[in-house]
Amino acid sequence: MLGEERDRLHRLPAIAHTVCFGETRKVSWQSTISVGGALYSVPSTFVDERVWARVDGGELVVVHADSADGPREVARHALTTPGRPSIDEAHYPPRPAGALERKPRAASADEEAFLAIGPGAEAWLIAAAAAGASRVRRKLAEAVDLAKLHGAGQVDEGLRAAADAGRFADGDLAAILAHHGGEVIAFPTRASEQQSLQRSTRSWEGFGG
Repeated sequence: MLGEERDRLHRLPAIAHTVCFGETRKVSWQSTISVGGALYSVPSTFVDERVWARVDGGELVVVHADSADGPREVARHALTTPGRPSIDEAHYPPRPAGALERKPRAASADEEAFLAIGPGAEAWLIAAAAAGASRVRRKLAEAVDLAKLHGAGQVDEGLRAAADAGRFADGDLAAILAHHGGEVIAFPTRASEQQSLQRSTRSWEGFGG
């Protein structure tokens, strides 16, 4: 009889009958689905895939059935209303590290020379970026010049102290080095035309007039 029935029987479908799973929804790029005008999160691995959603008591149950492993529940939320999305942070990958946890990467020769001063320089750059310090490039060049004059170790300690104290203004590093070293550090300034040692051209005034 089995041989006779085999000609009339058909194979079971590869995908289970899904009416009992509820209504189908496509997972958005934000890893959410909309049910009754309210948003519910779904694991980010299912973005652009089809899922089924049904109400079970006071909860929304989300099932994924398009896989060789068969249907399985992938999310469950307490029912909510439009404008109050139900988001489960576990459905999303870890967020990028904050500004204070990022490791700076040199994008120019000047930045590479600054970071070569030591870990204090790296700490200063991270803290300065988090604090929104201005004219950072000029301060990097100043620190590199100071390292050439007074040694990378001393400047590295000064940068670490500046980062810890949140001092990122112009001249702060030089002031810290002066305090630690007991000497005043000053960069040479360009002389004005009135103070120049070059001979005056006043004698040429009126020439050819």
